[in-house]
This record gives sequence, C-alpha cells and structure tokens, in this order.
Amino acid sequence: QARRSRRAAAEHVILLDRPNEDLNAYLEAIDKLTSVEYFFTSKIRCRVGNDVHERVNELLSKAIHGLENEFHRLLTKCSKPVDLENIFNCLSSLNRQLSSEDLIGPSAGDYSEAPLKQYAECTLPTLVDPCYLTLLSKLAQKSIQLDCHQKFMEIYREIRSSTLERTLKRLGVEYVTKEEMQQVEAQSMEAKIAEWTQFSRITVKLLFGAERILCDQVFEGKYTWKDHCFAEVTAKSLSILLSFGDAVVQSQILPDKLYILLDMYKATLELQSKVDAIFEGNACSENQKSALTLTKSLAQTAKKTIGDFMEYILNHSVTSTTVDGAVHYMTSYVTDYIKFLFDYQSSIKQIFGDPCVEDEKDTDVVSQIVGAIHALETNLAMKAKQYKDLALGHLFLMNNIHYIVKYIGRSELKDLLGADWIERQRRIVQQHATRYRRVAWLKVLECLSTQGLTSSVGSSIDVTQGSFRNIKNSTTSRSVIKERLKCFNMRFEEICQKQMNWGVPDRDLRDSLILMIAEILLPAYRSFLKHFGPLVENSHSA
Repeated sequence: QARRSRRAAAEHVILLDRPNEDLNAYLEAIDKLTSVEYFFTSKIRCRVGNDVHERVNELLSKAIHGLENEFHRLLTKCSKPVDLENIFNCLSSLNRQLSSEDLIGPSAGDYSEAPLKQYAECTLPTLVDPCYLTLLSKLAQKSIQLDCHQKFMEIYREIRSSTLERTLKRLGVEYVTKEEMQQVEAQSMEAKIAEWTQFSRITVKLLFGAERILCDQVFEGKYTWKDHCFAEVTAKSLSILLSFGDAVVQSQILPDKLYILLDMYKATLELQSKVDAIFEGNACSENQKSALTLTKSLAQTAKKTIGDFMEYILNHSVTSTTVDGAVHYMTSYVTDYIKFLFDYQSSIKQIFGDPCVEDEKDTDVVSQIVGAIHALETNLAMKAKQYKDLALGHLFLMNNIHYIVKYIGRSELKDLLGADWIERQRRIVQQHATRYRRVAWLKVLECLSTQGLTSSVGSSIDVTQGSFRNIKNSTTSRSVIKERLKCFNMRFEEICQKQMNWGVPDRDLRDSLILMIAEILLPAYRSFLKHFGPLVENSHSA
C-alpha cells in the first residue's frame, strides 16, 4: 500500500507538467494511476486506502482535464480550412472517377468495404497533418478507455464543424434564402446552377468523404456515438449546401426554366448513392434524409412545372396571332421546349417513375411531348378562329403545324414519336392547305363556271371540231361570258392584292401551295377559254 502511494505521488509530479511536453509519458502515467485506482477500489477497505483512493481520483480527474485541453489545443492547431488549390488538385481525380462510373457504373460491392476504402475512390484532401493525427488518435483512444469520450466528442464536433463551414465559405458555398434567390437574374441562374452542382460534388465526395475518414481515424473502432459525432460535424454544412436547392424549389420557376430543376435533380440524384454511403447508419439518418428530401422536392417541383407549362400553352392569349398567318413565336418556343424534354428524357423518366421497358415509345416522356404538342395545336386552333378571313386562319394552321412536323422530322424526336405520328401530322397540314385553297379561291373559280351558259350558247359551238357552225349571235351570251372573264380577272387581282402580305415562310411548302392553286385555276381557265373564247373573239371581229 505504501509503495502504491509513493507511485501515485510520483505520477503526480509527472502530471504537473503539460501533456504536450511528453505525451507518451503522460499517457503512461495515467495508465499507472488507473491501475492504482483499480487496486484501491477492489482490494483496500480501510481509511488510509480511502484517502489514497480519493487522491488518485483527484489526480485522474486533473489528468483527464489535461487530456481534454491537449486534444482541444492540438485539434485547433491542425484544423484549418482546406486550401482551394488542394481541393482543385483533387478535382482531377474526382472527374476521372466520375467518368469511370459513367462508363461502367459503380459495382455492387463499392459500399461494402471497410470505412477507409469506402470513401477513397478518388484522391481526398488532407484535413489534418498525419503527425497530429497520431497524437489525436492516442488522446481519443485514452478518452474511450477512461469513459470520458463525450467531452472529446463535443470538442471534436465544435472544432471540425466550424472548420468545415469555413472551408465551404472559402469555396463560395453560403446559405441562400428564397428572397435572395428571387433576386438572381435569369441570365446568371444557369451559371449559378453549374457552380452549385460542382460545389455539391466537391462537398459530398471530397470534403464530407475526408471528414468521415478523419473521424474514423481519430475515434478508431465501431461506436454508434462516433457516427453521431460525424453527423453533427457535417449537419450545418450540409444544410448550407442544400439551402441553395431549397431556395430554388421555394422560388417561382417559370416553365422555360425547367432545365434549372432538372439539372439540379440530376446532380442530387447522382450524388445520392455517395450520400447514402457516407451517411450510412441510423445515427446519420437525418443527414441522409435531408439530401433525399431535396432530391424529391426537385422532382415534384419539376413535375409540377411541366404540368404548369401545359396549362401555360393552353391558356396563352388566343388574340395573339400573326398578321401574315406565318409561324407564331409560341410554336417555335414549344418545339424548343419539347426538344429540351427529349434531351432530359432520362431525368423525366425517373421523375415520372417510368417502368424499365424496352419500348421507349411507351414512356411518360412521349406522353409529355405529345401532350405539349396537343396543347399547342389546341391553342393554335383557337388563335386561327380570330382571323376574320377563314382562308388566312387555315394558312396560319398550315404554317404552324408544318413547322412542328418539319422540326421533329429533322431531329431525333422522329424516332421517339414514330413515323405514323409524323404522317398523321403531315395529313393535317395537307388538309389545311386544301381548305385554304378552297376558301380563298372558290369565288375565283365560280367566275369560270359554265352554269347558265350551255342553254344560250351550247348548241352554237362545236368544241369537238373547233369550228363555229350555226353561231347564234346572242348578245346576252357574249355579254355573260365577258362579264365572267372580267369577274375572274377582278377577283383574281383582289385575292392577289389581299394575300400579298400573307406569308408562307417555308420555301418547299410555298412552292407546293402555289402548285396546288395552279392545279385548280389553270385547268378551269383553259377549259373556259377553250369553250367560250372563240365566241368572244368572234364578237370582236364582227
């Protein structure tokens, strides 16, 4: 007992020194004090023993406090925001790793290895100098042995959390509110989305991955509280990172800015497997849930925005037409939009929960594209009714639907919608062209009608032989024919003047339409002249 008391006194002298003077000796002294404390607890049941026991406990308490101070000092000293150059150097390996995943995909066993291998798919930034890491690990392990790790966790959480936040701030990641997001100009939004996407990859794959490894190295062993510690270290930084996405979701996104949501959705979805791996376990479930909630919110908002766009098309002002019946700006706007839907079809399939089917035509992507076109055609039909001239209304529909068909026929969309769909739309274009021709030129053709002329003149003209026998010099017949020719010329001139400002922008369609008009006018005009021209000429000669 006396010997153990002297040993305790000797350890007291060592413990008077700061642990940074000789950490190994300090830890060894604590081990000896622990041994003494155990001896007096289990063996000695006397007053002297109790006094020594109290003295040992007092020394152990001071020693633990010294450990805490040293842990705080070392961790503070070595915890600095990651240098940007260090981060950017790691980006090249991250990009290589991403490219590899794009080509072959992550293997099923990627996330089943030990923690140190689990996050080391790319070069991670060094958060703490290895020489400090060894000392920190020794101190942490001793705290676990002494069952005083809770205080060490608090110290670790406070220092590493603030350090991580400073790294994000240096990188350019800051908390964003809905109000701040609404002030962002549309032109700069795309750049900010690209920037945020890159920041997300850096933060999750590099910084969070490195923090996870550091936490595993400092607090070695499988402890639930260690996962809690890591979750708390990253919680605020994760919240700051996700705030940008939350602000976008809460802001009013115009239909033509759907790409913003889809780009962000794609980025968060690609990161979700990494988030699940880094924040695995019940202790980190809230962090995992926060990231997943943003992904789901982006999907729901994108889905709603697509629906809103359909409504936007249908409800677009029907009084907004083109003066010349040419292609309306909404038509080009919607065709660009459906091309955009096609380009983002993989994300849209996931958003709408499409089943994995071999026939790509049986997807919600097709349904959304066809829905947008149908909404546009419905709106165009209502716009066409605003024209006082029915012919111009049909010309308007012909031009716009032809634009849609031609746009799709020249893009990859033709394979998605199919040849049958394109052929049906072409028939609709032809129908409107035919209706335009009939409505616009019917009155001209009426002037060349033979109705009412046969009874007066028919027997007088031998059209078969081309000669004039038994001609009845009917003044009435000649005057009617002259009047009809005059009517034809006058109406033809009127229509030409009226349609001089009408437009058919597509050259092929314009040439086809001219041919269609000529196909009904020229035969009728030639036939009329063939039958009645000689009679008019004969009256002149007479």
